[in-house]
Amino acid sequence: MLGKARKNQLANAPLKQAPPAPLICPICEREIPDAQKDAHHLVPKSKGGRATEYLHRICHRQIHGLFTETELARTLNTAEALRAHPLMQKFIAWVSNKPPGFYERVAKSTRIKPR
Repeated sequence: MLGKARKNQLANAPLKQAPPAPLICPICEREIPDAQKDAHHLVPKSKGGRATEYLHRICHRQIHGLFTETELARTLNTAEALRAHPLMQKFIAWVSNKPPGFYERVAKSTRIKPR
């Protein structure tokens, strides 16, 4: 039989919880460390978007380095559409061999962007 003090102690004790599942980047499918976590608006805010998804910082910068906000709003507004684009596939193949905390500055694309 437990005493009142022990019952109160057990009732007020925090429950042991499993650590949260690691975030996985929907672009490169690697684990995202907290220091590399960026929220990406699937449809840019300037185009009325609200939904966000967490990406690696390098993946997020690559997306904005390659595509205009109009392209992102019209055709590249899902992770699947971004992954299917040939320019992103080349990037994904390169970054997939890097460790999760890897970051390198991304240069703007030299391709001609539609207006």
